[in-house]
Amino acid sequence: MISNHTIEEIKNRMDIYEVISDFVQLKKAGSSYKALSPFTDEKTPSFVVSPSKNIFKCFSTGKGGDPITFLMEIDGLSYMEALKYLAQKYGITVEEDERSEEYNHAQNERESLFIALNFAKDHFVDNLWNSDEGKNIGLTYFKERGFSEETMRTFDLGYALDQWQGLIDASNKKGYNEAYLEKAGLKIVKEDKSYDRFRGRVTFPIHNISGKVIAFGARTLKSQEKGPKYINSPETDLYTKSKILYGIFQAKNEIRNLANCYLVEGYTDVISLYQAGIKNVVASSGTSLTEDQIKLIKRYTDNVTVLFDGDKAGIKASMRGIDMMLTGGLNVKAVRFPDGEDPDSYSRQIGGEAFKAYLNKNSLDFISFKTDLYISGTVDPIKRAESIREVVHSISLIPDPIKRTVYLQQSSSQLGIEESTLLTELNKLLLNESKAKYQAPMPMEPPADLFADPQDLEEQVLPQTVLQNQERENIRMLINYGQELIVGLEGQEINLAQYILTESEDIEFTTPIYDRLLNIFKENLLEGKVTSLRDLLSHSDEEVRTVAVDLSTERHELSPNWSDKFQISVAHERDTLKKSAFGSILRLKFRIIRKMIADNMDKMKLAVDEKEIDGYLSVISDLKKMEMAIAKELGNVTVK
Repeated sequence: MISNHTIEEIKNRMDIYEVISDFVQLKKAGSSYKALSPFTDEKTPSFVVSPSKNIFKCFSTGKGGDPITFLMEIDGLSYMEALKYLAQKYGITVEEDERSEEYNHAQNERESLFIALNFAKDHFVDNLWNSDEGKNIGLTYFKERGFSEETMRTFDLGYALDQWQGLIDASNKKGYNEAYLEKAGLKIVKEDKSYDRFRGRVTFPIHNISGKVIAFGARTLKSQEKGPKYINSPETDLYTKSKILYGIFQAKNEIRNLANCYLVEGYTDVISLYQAGIKNVVASSGTSLTEDQIKLIKRYTDNVTVLFDGDKAGIKASMRGIDMMLTGGLNVKAVRFPDGEDPDSYSRQIGGEAFKAYLNKNSLDFISFKTDLYISGTVDPIKRAESIREVVHSISLIPDPIKRTVYLQQSSSQLGIEESTLLTELNKLLLNESKAKYQAPMPMEPPADLFADPQDLEEQVLPQTVLQNQERENIRMLINYGQELIVGLEGQEINLAQYILTESEDIEFTTPIYDRLLNIFKENLLEGKVTSLRDLLSHSDEEVRTVAVDLSTERHELSPNWSDKFQISVAHERDTLKKSAFGSILRLKFRIIRKMIADNMDKMKLAVDEKEIDGYLSVISDLKKMEMAIAKELGNVTVK
């Protein structure tokens, strides 16, 4: 429903680095950037971002595209949602084409859920500030906790009226489809009755990483309430509690800027710390920490500081989360508060500046924290030995061997135990883990021709496969350099695309997707336009978009050190475009002729008439001459 003018403006403004760096830690790698894939588990970065081409490519999963595609993949947004996200990011006014009265009902399922949840958020916020009940109960509660109006509005805090169908009635008046209230977890239906899930409670909207409301937490303020103090939205198509962290939308930029994430337990902990000036804070919302939540943190930083309540027993119960973070490759620190205090209460008690100072002073790495927690004051030798094994077990979970060694040395000093003793225990744990993980049949023996001559190996590859690879190479050059200017045969400047298409006009590609791409270039050139990568990324054919990204992204890039540091000049194909293109076309023709020879040889074997056989021999002879001529031009030493 967004106008073409607005879409074009968004595409002109969007920057792949600016968009992706909001979600992923990017590190410079030549002219591109690299990162661990946000879509899968991996230890070696395979996620590449190319600012010059405004695209990304994940070599682990095969995903790739422009900033719009990334937003759709990373956060499950629809195309229109991704455009609106970018418009908001770049301050672009969204112009919409004329739409019908039934627009909200005609949206797809996912967008309708977002609409219902956003309406509920606005309704609860309006209740808090404008209804007598909301002001007297909800607003009073938040003010008693010390929350300012600015903080309340930052987190969209609200109040659900103590009515059975307050939200349902308001929704019906606005013409929303009531079915989506149920699908979004806002309405409960039992037999023939329906009622609001949240009633008489203050509300805490849960935002996804792009800022859209996907669920709610709600707290009762009634001391005599029989049910739980907090209730939460059920899981829906938009909300999986194990994959989101409360406050991540508000905190993500600060987490990345400060290279640290504070992890707390509840909603009010996040809000109190945010108001105290500590904005790089998120909560697991009362659930046990999950692998998906750890991955979400790792998008923005490798460093986590866990803030524990003062209760020692509760801390020990939460130590599994620290072990999971270590396994996930995070650097973990922890802070413990005085008995009876939590991050919310203690920050309000001592004030923002003093609280920051407390965190800095009492932040311990996980070894020191775990040693103090388990071993401090322990006299019983058996319990002490078990506690030491707990510490070594945590060290064994660290994937980086250098970090493991450093922590082992540190724990040896703190525990007063020989490093060799701890190392023996560590190696035992690592060995047991390896046995459990890698018990599998031995790999098969390598094929006998593994080290055969490359030319011999090429003969074993099907001619069609070799031809397909060469077609791919020609399309790759068209996509990457089609708009570049070269000197043509008659001395005039022409685009490389025009040169390649002219030189290969008598060739038909056998691979369907490459043939479609070739025709796109041909059709646009007839209209005087050279197809760009951006044109292909906006194409309606998904396969065209995917192949365009694949062929325009290199997983590895030559280090500039060869030239800058070692003064070793390495030529790039861009420096010799005409020669590279000419060579690519010749190799394609060479492969076509070889396939024609192979096809005619196969036909000749089936022929029974001598005249027919002579005809095939004549054709093969002519093809061989052409093959030799092209081979000579290419500089091939031998032609089989």
